[in-house]
Amino acid sequence: MAGTSLPVLQKRSFGETARRDNWWIQPLVVFLGLSAFIVYATWAALQGVHYTHGPYLSPFYSPELWGSSPHAWFGTLPSWWPGWLPYSPAILILWAPAGFRVTCYYYRGAYYKAFWADPPNCAVGEPRKGYIGESNWPLIIQNVHRYFMYIAVLFIVMLAIDAVKAFWFEDGFGIGVGSLVLTANVILLGGYTFGCHSLRHIIGGRNDCLTASPTCHSLYKGCSALNKRHMLWAWTSLVMVMFADLYVRLCSMGVWRDIRII
Repeated sequence: MAGTSLPVLQKRSFGETARRDNWWIQPLVVFLGLSAFIVYATWAALQGVHYTHGPYLSPFYSPELWGSSPHAWFGTLPSWWPGWLPYSPAILILWAPAGFRVTCYYYRGAYYKAFWADPPNCAVGEPRKGYIGESNWPLIIQNVHRYFMYIAVLFIVMLAIDAVKAFWFEDGFGIGVGSLVLTANVILLGGYTFGCHSLRHIIGGRNDCLTASPTCHSLYKGCSALNKRHMLWAWTSLVMVMFADLYVRLCSMGVWRDIRII
């Protein structure tokens, strides 16, 4: 039988592509957006002040294990903390949500393109000759995402409790703008977390026949519905968690006034 020889595609040089669209806009926007969040989150986490206002607690500092606010679980600064090292309650807990996002399947594809040009975009040449994927160090550590997911679910529970507490003021139940901000924050974070690919696999990926378990099937469909908009949930929750911290911070500093609706 006669065979057909196919041309061997030559490797593209960095930035080389046959695409005629503005392919560079997407990775540039992702680079700017993630860079802005990283800079702000790092700055806010290191402040150690202005992270609480009345019943409001910044999500960057929740749960507050040790601290000076009424929200602290175990009281003030722990005795074992080195005196020469500046302390911020956020330092003890932010590694968990940060690890969940850094190892997220969507964010990997986003920052691989935007920060590492691996590749800069689909069908665009990248600045390297070989490809190892995530089979070797350091990228093999991305496989811990499923474990960060367990912790992230616990954080959603704690942030939900914070959102409920945000409706209880010194004079009793009420609704402030901050109450709505913290509630919207946990809803968006929940949409992002419960649409996680790993959670979807745990719920239904190991079953040969989902319909054999109606409860599992319903949870799987719900998780899949969120997963279809995983990118949207990822970005809206990222912006919202930053705004929630900013809102509480500016109210605490007296720059903004929290308006009581009820």
